[in-house]
Amino acid sequence: MEKVYLTEDGLKKLKEELNELYKKRTKIAEVIEYARSLGDLSENAEYQTAKEEQAVLMAKIRDLEGKIARAVILKKEDINTSVVSVGTRIRVLNQKTKKEQIFTMVSDAESDINLGKLSTKSPVGRALLGKRPGDEVEVQVPAGKVVYKVLEILPSE
Repeated sequence: MEKVYLTEDGLKKLKEELNELYKKRTKIAEVIEYARSLGDLSENAEYQTAKEEQAVLMAKIRDLEGKIARAVILKKEDINTSVVSVGTRIRVLNQKTKKEQIFTMVSDAESDINLGKLSTKSPVGRALLGKRPGDEVEVQVPAGKVVYKVLEILPSE
């Protein structure tokens, strides 16, 4: 089973999300029970909709439970900052725009590009993994090719 590398904060957020889904599961079960009480289930749109919602919700719950079960907490002292890896914060230069960006390399479970948390499984994340300061990578993104130069590697905050 593939490990899911998370920060303590990331694990806490996943657990909070899971608790919210558990609450939703209880509410959906109540809706299903009510819809059953109305009689003929084959003609009951409310019942069918609730069952579909329940299936989607259960898939999300299983996914989160799996991620939490496979979670490995990253500690700052364990992060190798000589190369880009999970848990490192990197400063890169977009060679085309000449703008610097800072990314924190995280697992899919914790990624949020709006917060600068870049998934190691994204095209840019995969290209940057294993690189050192001074290395350049060319990445195909929806907007075209982008060339990044790694300027600095730091432990995540």
